[in-house]
Amino acid sequence: MAAAQVSPPPPPPPPPPLYLGFDFSTQQLKVLVIDGNLNVLHQDNVQFDSELSDFRTQGGVHIHSDRLTVTSPVLMWVKALDLLLDKMKRAGFDFSRVRALSGSGQQHGSVYWKRGASETLNQLSPDQDLFQQLQDSFSVSDSPVWMDSSSSQQCLDLQAAVGGALRLAEITGSRAYERFTGNQICKLRQTRPDAYQDTERISLVSSFAASLFLGDYAAIDYSDGSGMNLLDIRTRSWSEVCLKATAPHLDQLLGAPLPSTSVLGPVSSYFVHRYGFSETCRVVAFTGDNPASLAGMRLQQGDIAVSLGTSDTVFLWIQQPRPALEGHVFCNPVDWQAYMALLCFKNGSLTRERIRNECAGGSWEVFSAALRNTPLGNNGNIGFYFDTMEITPPAVGVYRFDGDDNEVSSLSSQVEVRALVEGQFLSRRLHAESLGYSIILATGGASCNTEILQVLSDVFNAPVYTIDLSNSACLGAAYRALHGNTTTTTTTTTTTTSTTVVKELSSQRISAAINQNMLIQFIMTYGTLNPLTLLSEMQQPPSASNMESL
Repeated sequence: MAAAQVSPPPPPPPPPPLYLGFDFSTQQLKVLVIDGNLNVLHQDNVQFDSELSDFRTQGGVHIHSDRLTVTSPVLMWVKALDLLLDKMKRAGFDFSRVRALSGSGQQHGSVYWKRGASETLNQLSPDQDLFQQLQDSFSVSDSPVWMDSSSSQQCLDLQAAVGGALRLAEITGSRAYERFTGNQICKLRQTRPDAYQDTERISLVSSFAASLFLGDYAAIDYSDGSGMNLLDIRTRSWSEVCLKATAPHLDQLLGAPLPSTSVLGPVSSYFVHRYGFSETCRVVAFTGDNPASLAGMRLQQGDIAVSLGTSDTVFLWIQQPRPALEGHVFCNPVDWQAYMALLCFKNGSLTRERIRNECAGGSWEVFSAALRNTPLGNNGNIGFYFDTMEITPPAVGVYRFDGDDNEVSSLSSQVEVRALVEGQFLSRRLHAESLGYSIILATGGASCNTEILQVLSDVFNAPVYTIDLSNSACLGAAYRALHGNTTTTTTTTTTTTSTTVVKELSSQRISAAINQNMLIQFIMTYGTLNPLTLLSEMQQPPSASNMESL
């Protein structure tokens, strides 16, 4: 009798798919990998200053001699992507498992593609890196970024053209800001007309990065497009009056904006052949870093997220836009029918790092000890540290006041550390009062420092929670890649809710306490700077009824 044949064992199941999130931030390029269960499996980064030192940036930027113009080399971002993907390849990362990718970019920055660049993007050779092939693809080599404040005249002109600052805020979600992309485009057209004429396409940093992966020009998404002073946040289309005031035929250079959850198309064949990506890997629209952070955190009614990065931002999810002269309203990156409110403060981590270097010997441990060893309220010592022209309020310079409200030239090292951190967070609270909040969700690089979070909790008189990772923008980008791949989102319609892309926050809680007189003293001292015309748009102090609730 013939022996029974034994069936071969079934083949092993394919490895689970992965999703990539990239963050083209001010000081570094980061990547984060998650699986379908939102587990973080891999992280890596490229630090611009140290790993790409040939570009001679400080904090990822070049601050020009006028102290107002701030730019970053666009090819530095290109080379950083080459380096990051090569790192992953050397580490044995399996790109064929990546089902979808998305990303975020520092908001407001603009990239100017030279005529003929689209053909170069479409014909990239996998035998060469991107840096080599894109050398001649940009009409402007140094991109204006969010720290730039050199377009004041263009801001005044735009507001005058649309009927005033409040009218512009009603249309675009913000009054005119120097860093906003439309005003930077207008300045470029006026001061460098040849470069502007040689421009084929204008991208935000986010859509520029998406274009690299797509091998073609990627659309600007609604959410990041809200930070340009050009998008009508209600119709989600370019505002004709704003476009006309900025530059002729600008809509052709920008392309049509799309929902933030749009699937733009498959990844470029360049990445398939050079790194082993699957031909079916999807590129989901990239967005700004602040909108991506909102996607990476679960924000409920009464919650405020505080991102402690190169800039500090305060933001929350809202259903209806109520634009004002201060702060911003953006289209929501997760639910296209909703919005997000945001306040931005330019002097964040870079200022904290400067005081750490000057007062704590460059040590975060010594910096933290200074916060532990000084009392809440700092015995009345207060500092205002605006190393570069601030956004909220428009101010520049360093101002220190002792417990008797006298301006002084210096403070002791430990007192200076607390004066900086308390002063920063008191300013954040003062300007966030109108938003309303019950708890604080902290993210960004400084959110891993418990002593800094304790001061944040004390000043806001609210518990502070953190997420498992400090880089919520990168995490949000990975979540958005997963969500874009698992929904029926198209480039024209999308339906989504926030709960499909978020992970539970950790239960870490920082105790809360605040001295009411501390905030009152801050408001009064804040006002003493007004005669210097530095704080021309300072808010009025909270009403008596609000003060009673502090």
